[in-house]
Amino acid sequence: MATNKRLYMKIKLARERRRAGAIPAWIMAKTRGGVRTSHRRRHWRRTKLKL
Repeated sequence: MATNKRLYMKIKLARERRRAGAIPAWIMAKTRGGVRTSHRRRHWRRTKLKL
């Protein structure tokens, strides 16, 4: 990310970047494959954030 952003904006973008990833493997193992995808999964080009 570029440095010419406010700190709170960088924190929000970093948080959303973490949430856009896949679920951890231990969650899939714990639920025995019941949970396969994250409901917060987001592609950077298809769906934009409302910040």
